Amino acid sequence: MTQPFTPTPRTKVQRLPDRGKYDKETVHAILDQGFVCHVGFVVEGQPFVIPTNYARIDEMLYIHGSSASRMLKTLTGGVSVCLTVTHVDGLVLARSAFHHSVNYRSVVALGVATLIEDPAEKMCALEAFTNHVMPGRWNDIRFPNEQELKATSVLALPLKEVSAKVRVGPPKDDAEDYSLPIWAGVLPLHTSSGEPINDPKLLPGLEVPLNVRAYLR
Repeated sequence: MTQPFTPTPRTKVQRLPDRGKYDKETVHAILDQGFVCHVGFVVEGQPFVIPTNYARIDEMLYIHGSSASRMLKTLTGGVSVCLTVTHVDGLVLARSAFHHSVNYRSVVALGVATLIEDPAEKMCALEAFTNHVMPGRWNDIRFPNEQELKATSVLALPLKEVSAKVRVGPPKDDAEDYSLPIWAGVLPLHTSSGEPINDPKLLPGLEVPLNVRAYLR
């Protein structure tokens, strides 16, 4: 059993604390199922929240983008960052408007990101990005060349100050509302993939790879 993350005053769930989760298994599972995060930071008093892709290797989160990106340039300067990941699992439809909710799983990670300059670690992170979004894709593609690597920045955020928050289950109505003749329950929501669409410039005779056809998140 791995040691859980230690809640801090900034990560301890205050509202509905029973939904707070600090074990690494829960946090890792939430992070590994998604690939889009929102990165929050402040520049000269102005807050920004930017969506981007991410990948996890052990206790490190990696984000990447253009070396000219304002976000990556800012974060390289040692700015505090808040990175969040959320999955919506269902709509919780209660008898009262007040008790409607959403079943969800979310992670908040706080810290300071650092620029990855070691070429081997940078390439490892880019492989993790690619395979995180599409498992097995890295071995099917052309690897980044020197010019592309120079044009790409990769930042690492250690998983140290982290918490998860999870809601599951049916609505929780007031006792007197359970006798109302109103349907209540949960509408599950799922992410599904469609039929792959060939690039119009695809060379003839190339089939859709099995890992693309079998994609499931």
